[in-house]
Amino acid sequence: MECQKVNEVERQNQLPQPEVPNRGTTFLGTCFNGLNALSGVGILSIPYALSQGGWLSLILLFLVAVLCWYTGLLLRRCMDSDPLIKSYPDIGERAFGYKGRTLVSIFMYLELYLVAVEFLILEGDNLDKLFPNTGFKFAGLYIGGKTAFVLLTALVILPTTWLKSLGMLAYVSAGGVMASVLLVGCVLWVGAVDGVGFHENGVLLNGGGLPTTLSLFTFCYCGHAVFPTLCNSMKDRSQFSKVLLICFVTSTITYGSMAVLGYLMYGEYLKSQVTLNLPIRKIGSKIAIYTTLINPLTKYAVITAPIATAIEDTLVFRNSRYLSILIRTVIVISTVVVALTIPFFGYVMAFIGAFLSVTASMLLPCLCYLRIDKSAKRFGLELVLIVGILIVGSFVGIIGTYTSIKQIVKHL
Repeated sequence: MECQKVNEVERQNQLPQPEVPNRGTTFLGTCFNGLNALSGVGILSIPYALSQGGWLSLILLFLVAVLCWYTGLLLRRCMDSDPLIKSYPDIGERAFGYKGRTLVSIFMYLELYLVAVEFLILEGDNLDKLFPNTGFKFAGLYIGGKTAFVLLTALVILPTTWLKSLGMLAYVSAGGVMASVLLVGCVLWVGAVDGVGFHENGVLLNGGGLPTTLSLFTFCYCGHAVFPTLCNSMKDRSQFSKVLLICFVTSTITYGSMAVLGYLMYGEYLKSQVTLNLPIRKIGSKIAIYTTLINPLTKYAVITAPIATAIEDTLVFRNSRYLSILIRTVIVISTVVVALTIPFFGYVMAFIGAFLSVTASMLLPCLCYLRIDKSAKRFGLELVLIVGILIVGSFVGIIGTYTSIKQIVKHL
């Protein structure tokens, strides 16, 4: 992005706020939006992540959850330090000036964008498993397999991206949260009723798989780029800390349940998406895969909203409804192109978790908070905790990024 336009370009994930003070997203609506952002496609790969690290890696899942919850609170404190702060890049600018805004924006937008790409790859993989050899003709050209399903999914998702109000998106988000719970229920049903059983013992610890495990666990909690948007959209922003606690506790219970169920069912044979392991002829499996169709529909709009808003804020006719629809449509089309070009679900997710999620959800919140709140630099428990997060995050980021890039290059 051009330096001279940074302040305008990154007014980012601040969605348009209502002009009337008593309007805004309710506490419950914000909880649904937050849960929807956290409980994303990671829920399908969490069993695979556990299989890579072994049973003891569950401890790391809870540790990552606690650390990311804490860094979410740090972002909230940064926003409290200056009433002019409305977005994540605003926090970066308040802490490190021009360069801080640019750095935060790059990581935030790239993370959100690639998560949206993952939604489409996920749909292509699972629907192709459910309906093999399916295709259609368009302008005399036959389009089949995963490509066909990625395109069809994009068409279904497109109208939801045109909603600009987070209050309206809260209703869509409620469906996404319910879909995640239903997905866990379906996997439990397949194991307990449809005959798969819970017979795999697994391993206690697999040190060689821990980089992948940690990368995928961190990906599961990569909602920080959206948190300032959610906070800024609330009727009562003072309640946002409670929203964070509810969202992280609920999503961790969901992730933990899915990880344990999947690992007990398939052990070391787990694929990058647990739905790809399920027996296709069982009714529970079909419902689980159908549910994956709902998840992108309900989450894509919330994830891409900050990107669209940032682009709109750079334009003269930023309040044009038609221009807004055009921008959001172009974003959808571009994610389709990327999803069809790099269709490596597990490897892309590991890269997002190791490089982008670790940076945006662990490192940057700590660095910005230390710079904004001078009192945080005084030696004490808080400083020790923050420095510990920076050290652990840096280690996970370096090792995980190297591993994921190596896997992607190998399969290109």
